[in-house]
Amino acid sequence: MKKSSRLVKRFFLYFVVIIFLVLFLFPVYIMVTSAFKADVSMFDLPPKWLFKPSVQNFRNLFSTFDILLYLRNSVVATLSSTGISLFLGSLAGYGLARGRIARKENIAFWMISTRMTPLVGVMLPLYLIFRSIRLIGTLQSLVVCYTAFNLPLAIWLMRCFFEEVPKDVEEAAMVDGCNKLQVFVKIALPLVLPGLLATGVLCFIFSWNDYALAVVFTSGKTQTLAVACARLMTEYGIVWGQVMTMGVFLVLPVIALGLAARRYLVEGLTFGALK
Repeated sequence: MKKSSRLVKRFFLYFVVIIFLVLFLFPVYIMVTSAFKADVSMFDLPPKWLFKPSVQNFRNLFSTFDILLYLRNSVVATLSSTGISLFLGSLAGYGLARGRIARKENIAFWMISTRMTPLVGVMLPLYLIFRSIRLIGTLQSLVVCYTAFNLPLAIWLMRCFFEEVPKDVEEAAMVDGCNKLQVFVKIALPLVLPGLLATGVLCFIFSWNDYALAVVFTSGKTQTLAVACARLMTEYGIVWGQVMTMGVFLVLPVIALGLAARRYLVEGLTFGALK
């Protein structure tokens, strides 16, 4: 009876997982396959599951749309903000975890609470600040915005990761002659590497998928992929083939990064961050 009960539970669990996978992956499948279809066959009913792939949508996108420019803007803004957030977040997180700071729990909570601020509530103040220092329409404004939103999350997560590192290991390194900076770089940071990579993935996803900040603070040749994709939906109609193709460029990097770092992502998110 116990064995049959376990089989039923396992079957039910697998069934639920498969249903959720289909619900989440089916739109991605439709988007990817539509990118390799002609606009005429894209809306066939019933849909054609077997078809001859065509790269005409990709050719049209590269010939009529400067996608490499927008791709470069997205990569520069995303990687810059992610790198800055990881660098400052690891330093601040280690300081909050090991430093003798008064009310550091309150400071950490205040930092993560700023991450909960709605984007709409800060757009106007940020716009006025950037306009006064002439950053409107530049990639620098996006880097500052993304870093401002990613940094509190990075500090909070890295603080939790560093608190899981045994103090005895760091104290032993200091007895052997290491200073605090060497302990941080050579001992603490390598031990929380999965957490560091998990934090980097989360920061990357937020910056890469952003549309609201990019559409307000960039223009023309400084726009990102997400904003450029919206330009394909005009008053004369929607260029569905190129929209689906642009969606492939938007979604595949995130999926590829998640698959490449899935082991570190799972280890990092279970390494004290959700305690």
